[in-house]
Amino acid sequence: QVQLVESGGELVQPGGSLRLSCVASGFTFSNSVMLWYRQAPGKEREWVGTIGADGDLANYADSVKGRFTMSRDNGKNSFDLQMNNLKPEDTAVYFCRALTPGVWGQGTQVTVSS
Repeated sequence: QVQLVESGGELVQPGGSLRLSCVASGFTFSNSVMLWYRQAPGKEREWVGTIGADGDLANYADSVKGRFTMSRDNGKNSFDLQMNNLKPEDTAVYFCRALTPGVWGQGTQVTVSS
């Protein structure tokens, strides 16, 4: 079964850090470009970043550049998002996506609030 499962979302104070994880199964993870998206209440889903299949190339949305870092471990079929200096506007459900075969995870809630 082709599947992505995110974890790690929780309530954190402004300025804090969180690490989200996405674990893949059912497809050749090492061949797929991976992406993170997020969706805040009442807003469109927003692209956060993209990492190449080898993990050597990464691009980030301007809103998270310098604060968020993606990484992947192809041996463990895992894809992480390290989020530092979190702001209230980072509050959203975070989704990982595999470009090939075009699958989404179910999302994990991140809430940044004091």
